[in-house]
Order: sequence, then C-alpha cells, then structure tokens
Amino acid sequence: MKKIITISGSNSQKSINKSLISHTSNLLENIEIISIDLNDYVLPIYGVDFEAENGIPTAVKRLDESFNKADGFIISLAEHNGSYAAVFKNTIDWLSRVNMKIWRDKPMLLMATSPGGRGGRTVLQAAKAYFPYLGGNVTADFSLPNFYDNFSDGEISDNGLKEELNKKIQFFEDHLNGK
Repeated sequence: MKKIITISGSNSQKSINKSLISHTSNLLENIEIISIDLNDYVLPIYGVDFEAENGIPTAVKRLDESFNKADGFIISLAEHNGSYAAVFKNTIDWLSRVNMKIWRDKPMLLMATSPGGRGGRTVLQAAKAYFPYLGGNVTADFSLPNFYDNFSDGEISDNGLKEELNKKIQFFEDHLNGK
C-alpha cells in the first residue's frame, strides 16, 4: 500500500487548509495517510548562527526521517500576505539543512485555499516554482477559492470544483502508481 504524507502549511487549530487536506485524503483509495501537523514540530526560527551553535533540532531529524517513508505528498498551503505561512517556511528551511531534496522527487499534489476569490493562488504559484529545487515532483495542483462559500459539511459543495479536484487526484494517483 502506498504511503502519502499530508501537510497543511498552517499552525492554526481551525485551519481551512487542514479541512481541505482531510476531505482530499478521504477521496483516496488504497492509500495509507501519514498526517503531519506542524504543531507537533515546534522549531526555533532558522538561522545559520543558531545552527552553528546548537545543530539541527531533533524534531527536524524526526520529520526528515518520516519523509523517507513517503511514496508521495499532498500539501495544502495557507497563504499569508501572498506567501507561505511562517511556520511552513521555517520548517522547510530547517528540513533543507538535513536534505536539500526535501520532497525526494516523489509525486506531489499541491493545494491551497483561502476565504478570498483567488484561493491561495499566489502561494501555490510560488510553491510550484520553488519546490522543484527542493526535489518536488509537482504532478497536480488545485486551488479552492472562497472557502466558506464552496466548502461545507466536510466537503466541496461546488460541483465544478469537486470535479476539478477529482481529476487532479486521479492525475496524482496515476503518477504515484507509475502510469
């Protein structure tokens, strides 16, 4: 059975990106989901001086080791002022100190959502451009705009967006299975 790591790029307890990840995970079949909550990996702000004095935190090494078990990744990014949430950026900065190929060239489904009409597209574009340098094999991406209008009762309510996500999931699964 394939193992997929899911990460919401947020540390909010009520993250809408966590809701999108949960919904998407439920649509996958014959997959073991390994859910990573960034709140379980509280890290100091990355800095070369801190690293030189203290080394790489144990939590970063644990997280990096868990990535070795993955056959693929589903990441839903929170957008803060057009960029990654600070907790996510700090986590990938630390991870890159252990292994620059953070994502191990494994298939990735990148997603983003927001309350606004762009649905986190700015952070999604940034990730699609940047993640290949970190070993990201972005096979599909999905943006859910107007979260509170298009998501209710734990699922996407807009039929067009629901169909689009299903197509993206299928494309991701095809890459995951070497098709």
